[in-house]
Amino acid sequence: MQGDILFINKNHVTAAKNIFEQHLEEKPLNKYIITVTGEAQTGKSEIAYLLARLLAAEGKTAKVLNMDSYYRIPPTKRQEWRKKNGIEAIGVEEYDWEKVNKTVDAFKNSKEVKVPYVDVITKKVDQLITDFKGIDVLILNGLYAIACEKSDLNVFIELDYHDSIKEQKKSKNEVLDEWRMKELEREHQVVQSLKDKGHYFVDSDTSLEFFHV
Repeated sequence: MQGDILFINKNHVTAAKNIFEQHLEEKPLNKYIITVTGEAQTGKSEIAYLLARLLAAEGKTAKVLNMDSYYRIPPTKRQEWRKKNGIEAIGVEEYDWEKVNKTVDAFKNSKEVKVPYVDVITKKVDQLITDFKGIDVLILNGLYAIACEKSDLNVFIELDYHDSIKEQKKSKNEVLDEWRMKELEREHQVVQSLKDKGHYFVDSDTSLEFFHV
């Protein structure tokens, strides 16, 4: 999201480097799509950013899009909507997949497209024009990014919200009240249900080492 702050540490650097060396370095990567999925504050944005930098160093142009911008309900109204519709309403279908697929198709066809872009400070959804001409790789990062059916490589971060609470508190991005904890628990359940779509896994218990299965 616009204005978002990245907290990059050595584990993110190691994870991105391993992903790049194991899967991306030797490939032509023409109109290639990568998804990075994980729970809140688990390093999705950081790893996506670092992958884009590594690709740039090899002459490949990557565009990173945060899937938080593709929710059907804008940030200022999302919690109210969730409370009204119940905790079970939280899930993959909260994304506007029509907009996601329109963006992906524009990328594949090197066309311009209008994309939603959430400002992290104002919480408003801006509309930006993105030209995918000359973009080799599209990196989608978000809770449910892995559900994108047109992805070539799905990266799954196994750190869950129980492990990331201290990172949530450090970031001070939100209030961790009783309702928010229920949201995080539900998001955990949904994200874990998507795990079998992963191709590569990042595990916090081994310093974010990289695993190939």
